[in-house]
Amino acid sequence: MTMVTEQSATVDDQNPPTMRPRRVVLKLSGEVFGGGAVGVDPDVVQALARQIATVNRRGIQVAVVVGGGNFFRGAELQKRGMDRNRADYMGMLGTVMNCLALQDFLEKEGIETRVQTAITMAQVAEPYIPLRAIRHLEKGRVVIFGAGAGMPYFSTDTVTAQRALEIHADMVLMSKNGVDGVYTADPRIDPDARKLEHITFQEVIQRGLRVADQAAFSLCEENKLRMLVFGADGDDTIVRACAGEKIGTLITA
Repeated sequence: MTMVTEQSATVDDQNPPTMRPRRVVLKLSGEVFGGGAVGVDPDVVQALARQIATVNRRGIQVAVVVGGGNFFRGAELQKRGMDRNRADYMGMLGTVMNCLALQDFLEKEGIETRVQTAITMAQVAEPYIPLRAIRHLEKGRVVIFGAGAGMPYFSTDTVTAQRALEIHADMVLMSKNGVDGVYTADPRIDPDARKLEHITFQEVIQRGLRVADQAAFSLCEENKLRMLVFGADGDDTIVRACAGEKIGTLITA
């Protein structure tokens, strides 16, 4: 059973969870977009767009990385005999469909939005260019990153950390489906699992806590980039996370 020390739950003075970020990269799960089913649930995407619009209007610069699990998961398709490279590219295209859906609902909220993709598709999106993304954010636009890293074997969790570093974000926000933070064990299996308010990246990696990919944790740890893991459920979780409220679990170096 994976356990974490009590000391991990104490927030240190250098990384207060109440610090409001200036620029964030928000990771949204593809499963959330589908509302638990294959495809896109317009009501769910509209609710997400409203929260992101609220954050944007408060002056926080928001970039978004969207998963594609409501359409395809490369690793799962590989288990059924499909070539992993091809399966991963299918997953990347699935993320772009989610990006376009989110863009549409954000613009209906009156928020200027740009989609940038790691795979060139000029008819529907800009190519991913970090300096251009930063300029969009400075102009008050929301930027949505699609198609993952544009290469197989890279998860959208890892891409989220990488994009955050390239655009000089203050924090990574991991919105998780089905869990509201980091626990000492899987709360769906262990009734004694405790939710942690704070933990370090090193301890997450050492203890094997499966909240996001280890590559994402390593990137954030090496570059001292804070990560907040919180639940996707609720009408205001993204707003609260961006406001610096005590929500979810803060992971720091």
